[in-house]
Amino acid sequence: MTGAPSGSGEPAAQQHSRNRIIDTSAGRSDGLDKCPSCGSTDIHYSIRSGSLVCGYCRSEWNEEVAEQAFGLDSSIAELRGHTLASGTADIREDVTVMTLKCEGCGAEVVIRVEEELQARCHWCRQTLSVNTQIPNGAVPDAILPFQLTRDQAIERINEFVGKRRTFALGRFKKEFVPDNVMGVYIPYLVVDGNMHAVLQGRGEITTRKYTVTRGSGKNRRTETYYDADVFSIRRTFDLLVDDLAVESAERYDAKDNSQATNNILNAVQPYDTANAVAYNSNYLRNFTSERRDLNVHDVDDRVEEKFLSIARAKVRPTIGRYDRGVRWDGEGVAVHGTRWVSVYVPVWLYSYADSAKGEKGLTHYIAVNARNGNTMGSVPVSHPKIFALSCCLGSIASVIGALVGFGWFFS
Repeated sequence: MTGAPSGSGEPAAQQHSRNRIIDTSAGRSDGLDKCPSCGSTDIHYSIRSGSLVCGYCRSEWNEEVAEQAFGLDSSIAELRGHTLASGTADIREDVTVMTLKCEGCGAEVVIRVEEELQARCHWCRQTLSVNTQIPNGAVPDAILPFQLTRDQAIERINEFVGKRRTFALGRFKKEFVPDNVMGVYIPYLVVDGNMHAVLQGRGEITTRKYTVTRGSGKNRRTETYYDADVFSIRRTFDLLVDDLAVESAERYDAKDNSQATNNILNAVQPYDTANAVAYNSNYLRNFTSERRDLNVHDVDDRVEEKFLSIARAKVRPTIGRYDRGVRWDGEGVAVHGTRWVSVYVPVWLYSYADSAKGEKGLTHYIAVNARNGNTMGSVPVSHPKIFALSCCLGSIASVIGALVGFGWFFS
């Protein structure tokens, strides 16, 4: 297992106690999140300046990079057991509301943490923020702020759709409004891993290639055969994985695409999660966020498969001499240690639901990585157009085949 122990029959609290927990909480009470220069709570994140900005004194600053702030940059090779940042704790579904006490006037404000993490005090109008890592997955350890502006995202979405307009569904082209793009923070679990990998199997090297002709006349055929030497192969090596990111919201899980094209989020990776800063709810202002609803043990198998994929890729340069290929009969990773962190990553997201099909229609997403601009998505296609093109290409191929046949006949 690559993550925290699960399925052992022990209470979750006992399992949790066997892990090393790193406290990444803000260290300040809930309520007023003040500007360090003037004490104002009118704070927002500016993409253009790449920093938090005070709406009163115009001061600019950022939270400290999370890796340095919480000691998450220690050597991966030294990891033993499971190290969990406190924002990755198992989720409790019964946590729905919190009461914040305003430090300015003493009023108490109730926030539904499933919907928002900030609210205005109804008496003094100061902004109150949730800093506590409430066990419903709404508050991560770190956050990776937006870098691409909304206009830059719209430009990339327009370019992506423009290359696919030829076969796009007519309704989509009429209803396509890229200005409806939304800035969303998507929850990811980011894991470092220290492991030992073992892969063993068989590889073949060609020693001779020859052809054999069989039959005669119309039954004449030529077959190609290979002689090869077969070798047993074994590769064992230590492997360090840094910042492997996996989605931690079930809604965007790529396993089920029957109602929405969720798999596109993985296609816009990677994210430079090493630059994520300590969580501050003011980074969320003017953006929406998705709540994490998957725990470490929920994504553990997926992470282990990714570790194996990385191991296979690492040995690929060492098996080039086996020109007939290699088949791995046994493979596995023995994990010495992992380190888990919950991170919000920024995405510009455009969604389209076919108006003619209503709730039964497939929702198509186009996503833009708000750090590096990687863009991927799904555009609904017109099947009659594709069918017509196929028929056209088939007819052209038939004509060319006939001309070639006549040419051979007359020659």
